[in-house]
Amino acid sequence: MEYGIVRHDWKHNEVKALFEMPFNDLLFYAASVHRKNFKQNEVQISTLLSIKTGACPEDCKYCPQSGHYKTDLERERLMEVEKVVNQAKLAKEKGATRFCMGAAWSDPKDRDMPYIEKMVKEVSALGLETCMTLGKLDNEKAHALREAGLDYYNHNLDTSPEYYEQIITTRTYQDRLNTIDHVRDAGMKVCSGGIVGMGEQAADRYGLLMQLANLPKQPESVPINMLVKVAGTPLEDVDDLDHFEFIRTIAVARIMMPESYVRLSAGRTAMNEQMQSMCFFAGANSIFYGDKLLTTENPEADADMNLLKKLGMKPETREDYSDEAYEASLNSAIADKATSELFYEAK
Repeated sequence: MEYGIVRHDWKHNEVKALFEMPFNDLLFYAASVHRKNFKQNEVQISTLLSIKTGACPEDCKYCPQSGHYKTDLERERLMEVEKVVNQAKLAKEKGATRFCMGAAWSDPKDRDMPYIEKMVKEVSALGLETCMTLGKLDNEKAHALREAGLDYYNHNLDTSPEYYEQIITTRTYQDRLNTIDHVRDAGMKVCSGGIVGMGEQAADRYGLLMQLANLPKQPESVPINMLVKVAGTPLEDVDDLDHFEFIRTIAVARIMMPESYVRLSAGRTAMNEQMQSMCFFAGANSIFYGDKLLTTENPEADADMNLLKKLGMKPETREDYSDEAYEASLNSAIADKATSELFYEAK
């Protein structure tokens, strides 16, 4: 089998064979594929801000923002544009090159679109790549976001088609695929991945990666999340996923989607530095950093920068934004271990 080429015809037995390779062989192949397609020892830094929290009508069993479950999450209205832009400025100072904004909606309503479009325009004007996750999109709203300057749209498939109904019943798998189609049609880049450790079988992890890799165009960004168990959600007592299985998932994602950014996403608070390092070696080259991912904990920015320094890695800089002062601020963030900021305060 030839590795390191983009394919859209992956079969179940091929993916299964990758997962079942001897661990060191799998990591070797994944690292080799990664170095063919990306600069070694660089990681793309993103920051995620919750611009509207809680009371979501969807019933995703992993999500504390769902209005179907009783969690300690406080509901918050859509943030003001000025507050979002201020948080984006802080993220940029910390070394982020991409700023992601997430709203707990089934889909954005017409009344919200002018505010959303203004957020995109003003964050983009800072020199940051922009990404949003707002739920389902129709073709008209996708084009409106693109016209506002949105670079990426995140819409995860979450899991395999076979396991999907065990996790979500308020929207279909096809709904998710349709949204990705609308995003592509509008000319935006796709950020799409999933969550592992939700009680699924190994075959469901194969199926998730097959769905992503076999899309007509592979996602430019593939976040791989490890479930963060939250009290009050139906998955709060699910068995933990073996860490080696998570690392295997990262490695297989890298092999199957060689030109995509593979993001080490939610669940990093449960990973020690050694595990995260193995994920980087396996081909993960993007992280969310800051103290929180939407509503769940994430390693502090200082800890992330310290780890990158230990590994001899550095944040990736935007090719279309080479301002010398900005590059210097990235190096300073690592060398000086800048103090933490709360990127997610929404008062």
